[in-house]
Amino acid sequence: MLIEAARWVDALGVVMWEEGELDSQRIAGEVAAGQFFVAEAGGQLAGAVRFQFEDQQFWPDLEDADSAFVHRLVVRRTFKGQGVSTALLDWAASHARTLGKRFLRLDCDADRPKVRAVYERYGFQLHDYRQVGAYYVARYVLPIE
Repeated sequence: MLIEAARWVDALGVVMWEEGELDSQRIAGEVAAGQFFVAEAGGQLAGAVRFQFEDQQFWPDLEDADSAFVHRLVVRRTFKGQGVSTALLDWAASHARTLGKRFLRLDCDADRPKVRAVYERYGFQLHDYRQVGAYYVARYVLPIE
């Protein structure tokens, strides 16, 4: 699903993930670590999200343990507009709340207004902008208390 999404976005002239981020061994390690969760619809994989307890790469300035983080939210094109991203974000917020977290955080490319609009419609609030390596990102926070 991640490669499918990356190819679709790349065809639009936008790079979603840098070289090596979708390396099969890297993803396998993240899956083995229990970081990926999937959504199914009609017996098919419809989407996925990576859920983490820390994010030193994009949130190095965060010192408390009150947050959970989501990355790589992806919905297969055949399920676009069917509420898959909302369901995955609902699950992530609920899971974080169950674990005693007060915030759900994420980042996305600052120059992708459609993606940012999805998160803002969900209720995420813009925290700030940050340059992280090759990425200029908008960082978002969702209070989940």
